[in-house]
Amino acid sequence: MTMLSRVLGLVRDVVIAGYFGASGSADAFFVAFKIPNFLRRLFAEGAFSQAFVPVLSEYQTQQDHEAVKRLVDRVAGTLGLILLVITIVAVLAAPVLTAIFAPGFYMNHSAKFELASEMLRITFPYLLLISLTAFAGAILNTYGRFAIPAFTPVLLNVSLIGSAVFLSPMFDEPIVALAWGVLIAGVLQLVFQFPFLMHLKLLPKPVFGWQDEGVQRILKLMIPALFGVSVAQINLLLDTVLASFLQTGSVSWLYYSDRLTELPLGVFGIAISTVILPSLARKHATRSAKEFAHTLDWAVRMILLIGLPSAVALILLAEPLIITLFKYGALTERDVAMSAMSLRAYSCGLLAFMLIKVLAPGYFSRQDMKTPVKIAVQAMVANMVLNLLLIWNFQHVGLAMATALSAFLNAGLLLRGLLREGVFIWQPGWAMLLVRLLLAVLALAAVIVWFSPAASVWMAGDVWMRVQHMLIVVVGGAAAYFGVLLLAGLRLAHIRA
Repeated sequence: MTMLSRVLGLVRDVVIAGYFGASGSADAFFVAFKIPNFLRRLFAEGAFSQAFVPVLSEYQTQQDHEAVKRLVDRVAGTLGLILLVITIVAVLAAPVLTAIFAPGFYMNHSAKFELASEMLRITFPYLLLISLTAFAGAILNTYGRFAIPAFTPVLLNVSLIGSAVFLSPMFDEPIVALAWGVLIAGVLQLVFQFPFLMHLKLLPKPVFGWQDEGVQRILKLMIPALFGVSVAQINLLLDTVLASFLQTGSVSWLYYSDRLTELPLGVFGIAISTVILPSLARKHATRSAKEFAHTLDWAVRMILLIGLPSAVALILLAEPLIITLFKYGALTERDVAMSAMSLRAYSCGLLAFMLIKVLAPGYFSRQDMKTPVKIAVQAMVANMVLNLLLIWNFQHVGLAMATALSAFLNAGLLLRGLLREGVFIWQPGWAMLLVRLLLAVLALAAVIVWFSPAASVWMAGDVWMRVQHMLIVVVGGAAAYFGVLLLAGLRLAHIRA
């Protein structure tokens, strides 16, 4: 389901690139969409889910169904009211938020500022809707229903594609249709999960429960978790803030390159993180330390198995991928070159982005929020310093480089902490796994270099030629990678959870 949503996400971005390119209006939409989307990842999928799932898992394993239902009702009422107030304030103060998140638009007195503020009023209620969607998804994940929450992003992608194709001709400023597409998607994603919650007899009847013991625990855990798992999102947002001061197109270039790194990150990194969090929380609640360590070790192995070849492939295929997916309609050759440079920089940090997603649950599942906060603050400060150092010479590419470097610092400190506490323990077989990975990645790189023509050939070809060449390269590279792993002796038993 996650793979389906990410593939449709790429289709969505292909459509947006074809209709709007990297224009000033596209920059404005990406800012208007990124603000609620950032807060969604920060509060909903980030802090809230990491705080809510361990507490809900504890209630599930140690209390009866009625106690779980009371917790769900009170969390729904409290969360809903807080988000409603935030949404009303944000809609009224949209120009202020736009000025904060894209100060370059404001200082240049550009039409982009007015357009971004107008669209933010439409997109911001998405935060309320998608946060409640994430709340519903967290309940379903805790009860082992992973497919339904993983499918809901498909509805966002379908909504945005439909808005670009069918609604945009109806507006004086066509890109405003995308803002309405975001709002429509929020409603669809929330309502879609209701029948599955009803099946579990956990469809919330919202009750404001600020003083409830479970709600208080979740809120206390949420505050430090705001920084813990979401530091990568904060760093990406800082990129947008600084990119708003750069030449027109910078925000879009970063967006398109970030979207490509999001594919392996979302399909594997976030998916594995989603699956292991309730599992780790249950193992902690039942004091199964050995199984806890084994699950973490398995997650890290899976990240290396997928993240390392993904990063190498994205670096080597930066231009061909952007040309194949986005170089139609309004996107120019210069946009391709600029996006490819930031894609390579982001790809260097892909492994770290993915490791953060599976290492952070090692803390959150044990309701330890303070340690990731300290680490996140260090990584965020490092990112800000690196941004200021690299932006002068490397422009938008420097922002992507800073994000990648700070992600490695974050992942390294998380891993060191888990090792020190004895929570993460290296399981047997790591040395041989690394040797096999090295050989397989070298084979992958060789196939990509051998079969991939020059960028000018990709640029000159039509859509079918590009797709055909990309399929040959991707299938050939994947076959070489997994083939060498098999020849080197890797078997499913070595990576089974």
